[in-house]
Amino acid sequence: MKLLLDTHILLWWLDSSSKLSKKAIDLIAQQDNLVFVSAVSVWEIRIKEALKKIELPANFEEVLENEPFERLSITMSHTHALKTLPPHHTDPFDRMLVAQAKLDDLVLVTHDEMIKGYDVSFELV
Repeated sequence: MKLLLDTHILLWWLDSSSKLSKKAIDLIAQQDNLVFVSAVSVWEIRIKEALKKIELPANFEEVLENEPFERLSITMSHTHALKTLPPHHTDPFDRMLVAQAKLDDLVLVTHDEMIKGYDVSFELV
């Protein structure tokens, strides 16, 4: 299975947070699964860091690079796909993750129940 981690799932994984369910841990750790992290998540994380909403380790970039995740860039096709999404989310980062998952045939791993409103594959964890 090809998975795309929602931003909060990525942060919980990197922090070994108790908020991360066993189901999520199993999905991410399963060697048969290909796990993607989007540039949009790193963008969102860095904005939240700059706004002092989260605190990251000084070596955050290195920590992320040491994970066996595939990197997913934002393409023009991803941005054009946004026009096909219903307006369930006003958060542009969530909308981009949905567009990427849909366009690239990825399963979005999330804890966000609003994902149910989109025509996209997901794992609610």
